[in-house]
Amino acid sequence: MNPSTHERLAIVDGLRTPFCKAGTELASLSAVELGRQVANALLTRTGVDPALIDEVIFGCVAQPMDAANIARVIALRAGIPQEVPAMTVQRNCASGFQALLSADLRLQAGRGSVFLVGGAESMSQVPLLLSQEMGEKLAALSKARTTMKRLAALTEFRPGDFHPVPGLQLGLTDPVSGLNMGETAEGLARERDLSREAQDAFALRSHQRALAARARHAEEIAPVFLADGRVISRDNGPREDTSAQKLAALKPMFERGTGTVTAGNASQITDGAVALLVMGEKRARELGFTPLGFLVDYAVTGCNPARMGLGPISATRRLMERGHDPARADVIEINEAFAAQVLAVIPEIPGLAGVDDPRLNPNGGSIALGHPVGATGARLVLTALRELARSGKHSALLSLCVGGGQGCSLWIERPDFP
Repeated sequence: MNPSTHERLAIVDGLRTPFCKAGTELASLSAVELGRQVANALLTRTGVDPALIDEVIFGCVAQPMDAANIARVIALRAGIPQEVPAMTVQRNCASGFQALLSADLRLQAGRGSVFLVGGAESMSQVPLLLSQEMGEKLAALSKARTTMKRLAALTEFRPGDFHPVPGLQLGLTDPVSGLNMGETAEGLARERDLSREAQDAFALRSHQRALAARARHAEEIAPVFLADGRVISRDNGPREDTSAQKLAALKPMFERGTGTVTAGNASQITDGAVALLVMGEKRARELGFTPLGFLVDYAVTGCNPARMGLGPISATRRLMERGHDPARADVIEINEAFAAQVLAVIPEIPGLAGVDDPRLNPNGGSIALGHPVGATGARLVLTALRELARSGKHSALLSLCVGGGQGCSLWIERPDFP
């Protein structure tokens, strides 16, 4: 970014839904509905005229088939005028970041100044998939016009045809390396000699910090209303009964016997949505908003898909080349895709004083809170900015690894500072 021409993108305000484990409280709600509810809550709280929004940009990884361009559907159902365009972005785990970055690109290009961005994901509702062969047999059955032809088509079906493949399983597997995300974490654990005990200890830290931050997380959350009248207002991932002993008792998920990655030291599969109101610094001033903070700079890099967890290293180093020193960051958020992945990254971030650095994920992370992949990046922005506001501090470094072999790092600052 050229500082002489760059206008800072202001994050005016933000809200998120509770993050709930897949198959639990939010499972009945689509990603559209999660996005709609949080967008409505944010528009109501800020009082911004929806007609002032130049574009809606939402991240979503498992985009629902019945809501192509989910950002557009969220926008219309949230009451944003039909004249306002919308776009869905997908950069796997960095999709929530990408929504923010896409708004910044439009601002710098003079293609808008007010944006509603965020991410939405219902991992509960990722569909089960049938094989191509099963699809062909069903098509043949639908084309049969006589009883005999229908019977003949039915005889082609085999028991194996009725074994669907979970779409989530396919989505979490990299087609280039052939490894699922947990297997990439196992690779890093072996490569960096990361013990099971160290991974479990990091996971326990995440839960303990998330539980201690319950009241702080509540400031980020807009309650979600269910059709049966229930109101969900709290994350259900952090576990008060988690202990080192219970984590140690869990079996490896991806490598039997010698594996070290378990359900306890990996991020949770989660439903949730986040919305951020962002705008150019000048426009925010004109409209009378005091921003939570500004997007100052960012970097996106690629890496080996089989070692995708190392993405934050190269992305953060790229930011360092641009003058942003992690040692000066008051808050550092590294998304907890896996404990092994974060532990592999920590020694490679200059200025980060190890796993016990109090600046690192001070309110817990995705191991405890969950990782609704299309929304997590936006959640990191919101959580970090509110932490800076509470502590009266200056700047934050945010980073996450990206399935498929990428890294993305952001540098954000509070408005009190130049």
